Amino acid sequence: MDIKQLRFLVALDETRHFGQAAARCHVTQPTLSMRLRGLEDELGLHLVTRSQRFEGFTPEGERILAWARSLLAAQDGLYAEAASCRGQLVGSLRLGVVPLAGFNPMQLVTLFAERHPSLHFQLFALSSDQILERLNRNQLDLGISYLERLDQAHFASLPLGETRMGLLHDRRHFRFPGASVTWEALATLPLGMLSSGMHFRQSIDHALRSRGLNPAPKLETDAVHHLLQGVSAGLFCAVMPLDSGLGESADHLTLTPIDDASTLAPLGLILRLDAPRSVLGEACFAEAEAMLCAVDMPD
Repeated sequence: MDIKQLRFLVALDETRHFGQAAARCHVTQPTLSMRLRGLEDELGLHLVTRSQRFEGFTPEGERILAWARSLLAAQDGLYAEAASCRGQLVGSLRLGVVPLAGFNPMQLVTLFAERHPSLHFQLFALSSDQILERLNRNQLDLGISYLERLDQAHFASLPLGETRMGLLHDRRHFRFPGASVTWEALATLPLGMLSSGMHFRQSIDHALRSRGLNPAPKLETDAVHHLLQGVSAGLFCAVMPLDSGLGESADHLTLTPIDDASTLAPLGLILRLDAPRSVLGEACFAEAEAMLCAVDMPD
């Protein structure tokens, strides 16, 4: 057994496709399949369900996959720890961010990049549940998510503030007389919204229901860029984080504040506490905490 076989196994889990897993690992598909069969032979277990294509992992495969992730995380941690002992941070920091977060993750990325030029970054748009799941599986180093119901025994958190809401609209199609808009006025408009179940959407629904309002969305999607496309086309308006900068993304778009509008829970930077913990995540979490305490984050 060698570490490459474990990386092949994890790549197959993440891509759910033999060809894509092979391409990610820079090997041919026959090589990947052969090495995985070799791993199965060595362990005496059937790990992968195969036919003409990948069909999933056996129950035994799921258990071995969890160990593979832990071993790979330990190897990455070993290299990161050695670099840290040399006063460096190297590797890829994997950061999960909830859609329409009212905190710009590029603020953190910029600060980390300036301090650690050898550091690379991977950003993933994920739901709150997906972020916690991937932190638990060592698929993320840090998360930016809502702190509601966060298990403080297993996660450390650094509050990043509440997310205030505004109404993004195309001035060529929608105009509002005042400096802000009420929820009552908003409910009469065609609206594009994130899919039900996402925290930002839940906050919108709560604000509307608490006022006896129940508008039917013109469009629902789990992709933020679909909302931006619809707003730019004049099809609807959309509730967005007020400090997102989206109002400056095009000359004809405006982000108007909504009266008494913020998400149900504050955002926070989240780090897994259980071992094996990401060395990169731990170091960047500590730096973010120090920087946020010392100075305001840049715009």
